[in-house]
Amino acid sequence: MKVKKLSQILAEQSLTISVAESCTGGHLSALLTSVSGSSAYFDRGYITYSNQAKTDMLNVDTKVLEKFGAVSEQTAAEMVSGVIRNSHSDVAVSITGVAGPTGGTVEKPVGMVCFGFCIKDKYFVETQNFTGDRETVVSSSVDFVIQTLVNELSA
Repeated sequence: MKVKKLSQILAEQSLTISVAESCTGGHLSALLTSVSGSSAYFDRGYITYSNQAKTDMLNVDTKVLEKFGAVSEQTAAEMVSGVIRNSHSDVAVSITGVAGPTGGTVEKPVGMVCFGFCIKDKYFVETQNFTGDRETVVSSSVDFVIQTLVNELSA
């Protein structure tokens, strides 16, 4: 299982991770902490489902939310910056998207998920478009994060 590989990498490199989740509602945090010994690397998880939670807990700029919306690379970037500011972890991830089956638009369809990453001071954002039902979009999002972190930390 890839989460065990990620756990091993984080432990071996003495790195800590914190996450901010919107559309995944804590699934990433649950997976990361499902591995025995996760207290060595998992610092904290924020479930910031509402825009208010994003601003209250992660200091996401309300102007960014108004201009670009909650599901945007700009918001994902603000979220991951907030995680780093509030946790001081070495690795941070943010996830915001449309899990469906409702809530999608032409510009932001169901399955569109934006990710923010900060890995040892390297920031980047990425958008993925997943297909399937709500459960599939959520699990695909979590899998994408795990694989991205394994790839980045193994490089």
